[in-house]
Amino acid sequence: MAGILVHEWLSPRGGSENVFEVLGSMFADAERWCLWNESRGRFDGVSETWLGRSPLRGRKAAALPLMPAAWRTLPARDADWVLCSSHLFAHHARFGGAAGRAPKLVYAHTPARYVWTPELDGRGSGLAARAVSSVLKPLDRARAAEPVAIAANSGFVADRIAHVWGREATVIHPPIEVSRFADAPDDPTPDDESVLRGLPSEFLLGVSRFVPYKRLDLVLRAGQAAGLPVVLAGGGPDEQRLRALAAEQSHPVVFVRDPSSRILSMLYRRALALVFPAVEDFGIMPVEAMAAGTPVVGNAIGGVAESVVDGVTGALVHDWQPRELAAAVERAVGADPAACVRRAYDFDRPVFERRAAGWVAKHTGAAVSS
Repeated sequence: MAGILVHEWLSPRGGSENVFEVLGSMFADAERWCLWNESRGRFDGVSETWLGRSPLRGRKAAALPLMPAAWRTLPARDADWVLCSSHLFAHHARFGGAAGRAPKLVYAHTPARYVWTPELDGRGSGLAARAVSSVLKPLDRARAAEPVAIAANSGFVADRIAHVWGREATVIHPPIEVSRFADAPDDPTPDDESVLRGLPSEFLLGVSRFVPYKRLDLVLRAGQAAGLPVVLAGGGPDEQRLRALAAEQSHPVVFVRDPSSRILSMLYRRALALVFPAVEDFGIMPVEAMAAGTPVVGNAIGGVAESVVDGVTGALVHDWQPRELAAAVERAVGADPAACVRRAYDFDRPVFERRAAGWVAKHTGAAVSS
């Protein structure tokens, strides 16, 4: 059976791109479409919408009001099913021809956070964003009624889908390459060695983009509460604020900018615990840390609560205040590394492939490529 895979825009890295990549390997004969492809060679042979040929290419905020129209003006295609990987409006996709009448499935990373949950993502809280959202909400809800089935990347997102779209969703957690972090990394390069030499002997780790909603300031608070140095790895516009906050607190903090995958693996292994305060739809990094045998101090709200087992592979925090944080770090550090690794394998890529293949076959009859 011929199929089509659809995604939003394509970047060099990202959790949703990982899902699209695995789906592409599972259904290797399927056509692939996106708004525009800026993956720097990671994805080849992916067709783009007319937005990709316009001056708005790559300008997400400016292009957002036109994205629904781009998804509704796709060309005629002969396909038996369409599967959309969506975190904004890709689930609006409608092709002409036979594909327009084919069953459509949606793997939802989340309904558009800018539109539906701006309290979790400050990018949707401005006046202009709120004005656009008021127009887009009824349209988005109507488009979400079209798929024959929806899968969510977590129970947290499935609950959001039920609330904002009025649809039931099957939970299929995203694929994690567990062995990549469970296996010992390659020997460090000289550049790696210089980074590693700058690390404290014991530390709490925070990893993410440096943006406010990731709440890396709470990683600093956890370090203070536990009396442990902190390492913050990543990069982004919030870096200067975080550096100023660390200096103000006079607490030892090391910044590792834009770590390579090898350095990230080494950081996971050397950390006493990963501290992950963000309210995430799922949260890939906590699973990566557990795969390396490192426990996680995570938010009790959000998808992280579905991967981290409190008292077994880490600790879940309800109130990010010093007393609870100190107790959470102590509880997490006492976790068994082997239990962390075992838990990570519950989210391994083959688990996703098995569940996703069964879900697609149930609703379309399509089988994975041999």
